[in-house]
Amino acid sequence: MIYHVRHQTILRYAAPMRLARFNLRLRPAPWAGQWTSDYALVVDPVPSTIASRPGAWPVHVARLVIESPIRQLTIESRFRIGVADSAPPDPQPDDPTIGAVAKAALVDRDMSASAPALYLYASTRAPLLADIGDWVGDGLDPDRPVVAAALALALRIRAEFAYDPGATDASTPVADAFAARHGVCQDFAHVMVVALRLAGLPAAYVSGYLRTDPPPGRPRLIGADAMHAWIMLWCGPTRGWIGFDPTNGCITGNGHLFVAMGRDYADVAPMDGLFVGGAGQSIQAMVDVVPEEEMA
Repeated sequence: MIYHVRHQTILRYAAPMRLARFNLRLRPAPWAGQWTSDYALVVDPVPSTIASRPGAWPVHVARLVIESPIRQLTIESRFRIGVADSAPPDPQPDDPTIGAVAKAALVDRDMSASAPALYLYASTRAPLLADIGDWVGDGLDPDRPVVAAALALALRIRAEFAYDPGATDASTPVADAFAARHGVCQDFAHVMVVALRLAGLPAAYVSGYLRTDPPPGRPRLIGADAMHAWIMLWCGPTRGWIGFDPTNGCITGNGHLFVAMGRDYADVAPMDGLFVGGAGQSIQAMVDVVPEEEMA
């Protein structure tokens, strides 16, 4: 499957912004099973500097510096991406157990940005909350096959948590979203990451795009797609990293487009930074994920 992705963000300021430094994490990092080409980043007005670099995790970072007063900033990221047209890695009879994977993670000698050891422990946005461990109960028992248990957890989150865009925002702690059982994909991914790490499993937070299909007979709505979040679970040296989407209760497939992976949202936030200026700001975002055959 080949897609064309366009992600536009418009920031408007109530008073002139005099100085700003932004980190953008919009360019897909390399990941097995997908490739990216024709990447373009367009910023209006043009920043004083744009510098790109790889991040500490599987993530690309572009740093913008703006030194002239502005009232509006438009950031547009565009690229072409190909995803392997293969079936999701469903649970198998010979999958390792949770206990076996937890032990393997502790002795794995990988030192790369996707090393399982980097995703075993608490992080700023994903503290190891005992309440989440109590809620999981024996769902992540060490003797359970790891892929089947993780899929069951994703399905449970989908069933027991309400998708409610107004209930949380990017700064909501995972403890609050968990207690309310309401939130969005970011919250559900954090809950699942915490649960898996409490069981001794390497779990990572993923930022990307999800190809959404319109209802039968309805045209695809421009801008209806959105940036999405799911998790990656290291399932042992043989199975490797497998994606799970707790918002949709599934193993990720070729409609999930990987952009960045980190310990939690803070490592892969599409945009963060600081600005100097009075009053507040508003943000408008529009994302389109279009299959290439629809562009002919």
